[in-house]
Amino acid sequence: MSDGETRLVVGPFNRVEGDLEVRLDVAEGAVRQAFVSSPLFRGFERILEGRDPRDALVIAPRICGICSVSQSHAAALALAGLEGIIPTDNGRTATNLILATENLADHLTHFHVFFMPDFARAVYEDRPWFATAARRFKAAHGESVRAALATRATLLHVMGLLAGRWPHTLALQPGGVAKGADARDKMRLLATLGAVRADLEGRLYGAPLERVAELASVDELDRWRSMGPDGDFRLFLEIAADLDLSALGRAHDRFLSYGAYPQEEGRLYVGGTFAAGRAGGLDPAAIAEDHSFARMEGRDAPHAPFEGSTFPDAADETGYTWCKAPRLAGRPFETGAFARQVVAGHALARDLAAREGANVRSRVIGRLVETARTLMTMEGWVRALEPGAPWCAQGTAPQAGRAFGLTEAARGALGHWMVVEKGRIARYQIIAPTTWNFSPRDAAGQPGPLEAALVGAPVRQGETTPVSVQHIVRSFDPCMVCTVH
Repeated sequence: MSDGETRLVVGPFNRVEGDLEVRLDVAEGAVRQAFVSSPLFRGFERILEGRDPRDALVIAPRICGICSVSQSHAAALALAGLEGIIPTDNGRTATNLILATENLADHLTHFHVFFMPDFARAVYEDRPWFATAARRFKAAHGESVRAALATRATLLHVMGLLAGRWPHTLALQPGGVAKGADARDKMRLLATLGAVRADLEGRLYGAPLERVAELASVDELDRWRSMGPDGDFRLFLEIAADLDLSALGRAHDRFLSYGAYPQEEGRLYVGGTFAAGRAGGLDPAAIAEDHSFARMEGRDAPHAPFEGSTFPDAADETGYTWCKAPRLAGRPFETGAFARQVVAGHALARDLAAREGANVRSRVIGRLVETARTLMTMEGWVRALEPGAPWCAQGTAPQAGRAFGLTEAARGALGHWMVVEKGRIARYQIIAPTTWNFSPRDAAGQPGPLEAALVGAPVRQGETTPVSVQHIVRSFDPCMVCTVH
């Protein structure tokens, strides 16, 4: 640290999934440097080595209790690549419904349970919106918190009908799904999604989902804030404007998405990258993990996932986290719902990216817009299910081979890389969304997205856990147990 700087160690954080610690160097009332630490090592990649490749469908989902379907999907895609099979139409559509259900449940939980309760804290009691925020979002007691948990429970009925259970379903398979649906199930699914739509339109948005999905510019968003329908979405926009959340938590403005929800004609949200105002393709071969500041062996060079390793360094003196540093063509990228919508070309997301980049406000807006867009599409997927048609294609795992599975979890790009030798898993590497977002510095000194986003965050006199830092951290909706697998 330089003269005049003080150091804060913030953590553990509440209302984030898993363990997180952040070291802040503070000077003149603002963060000058940030170092993000994932302090818990779990070792799932090592647990998978030496096992039958199909065991990944059982073990990988247990990385996390709230992201289990996305982990299962990535494993199933990797196995499908090994076996050389394509899911049936029903299997693909049912998988989309199951994954979308988990992702929307996570978005609802993040907004109502993890993020918004911060604005019901006493630090904001002098703000004109505080009484409304406290009534709606006080942790565990707010009207909107309780209502959202009820809506989430309704939404998860989709899991019971299509996945059999949640979390840790075994329904997702390389060739589709193991559980079919009949005509009566279709009616139940439509009724369930209709009830969720009614809840969100009545309370969260105060308007039809279509109206939210059609928002095309920051100007339209500002009009919604000033004269739009009453709802929690508008309340958030009012709070964001009052606290200038669009100026808080900007990172590298490089966005990554693997693409989400394959359909007969392309993915619902196409994959790729977006940086410097331009969309680009994505070459998975350009992904590598840097161990320079992770507590891992193998610091000599970045590791391509197929050749990657997860060996803790017992003699470590330089690492400050168990999280590796994923890079695409040597650069850090942000991933998540906002990145997904930017890459997919949604007009509002692109306008936000052009005017203000990724920040606390835009990340939350990205989730809320995506929730509306995805729920609308889910209704069409249910109607497309054909009860009499096949639900799963069958394949045989080879004795040797390699394949990867790329999907989109609620928090962003998730990839599994599997190498099989002599009928057993020889290597298995996972790069989760929060591994991208909460990565440490790399050999070139480039900070990860959160480390960059925290620079400049204001720190009030006497704060030991700065509220601005909490807003920035939670805007990414971290899942730390997935980060360190």
